[in-house]
Amino acid sequence: MYARQSALAQYRKIDTESALEGASPHRLIQMLMNGALDRMLQAKGALQRRDIATKGLMLGKAISIISGLQASLDKEASASITGDLDSLYDYMQRRLLEANLRNDVAIVDEVASLLITVKSAWDSIDPSAGVVPGI
Repeated sequence: MYARQSALAQYRKIDTESALEGASPHRLIQMLMNGALDRMLQAKGALQRRDIATKGLMLGKAISIISGLQASLDKEASASITGDLDSLYDYMQRRLLEANLRNDVAIVDEVASLLITVKSAWDSIDPSAGVVPGI
């Protein structure tokens, strides 16, 4: 069983590295958002199983990814949009810390819903138009 999991983990690592190599900045942001959503989903599953260690690890990873999204904001591109996103990303991180402390699935759902809204808007941007706000 361990060999299978190890092989699967190695495959995922190679697959992710390959996807990163040719990804546009627009696609990289999409991948980060997907990663944060995946980690929140894994944290919810861990909470439901009462696996506190995994819950903490996954929420920590989601927070780190959201921090990366926040750091990628181009503060000079569109001050109002990036300022709003900066505040939203900060709020998301604080809420995930609270969810971790309280073992609260509802807070994880709230943050996931917010990120899905941002991701939906991001996904609607045509990357070929040459305008990628906020990065």
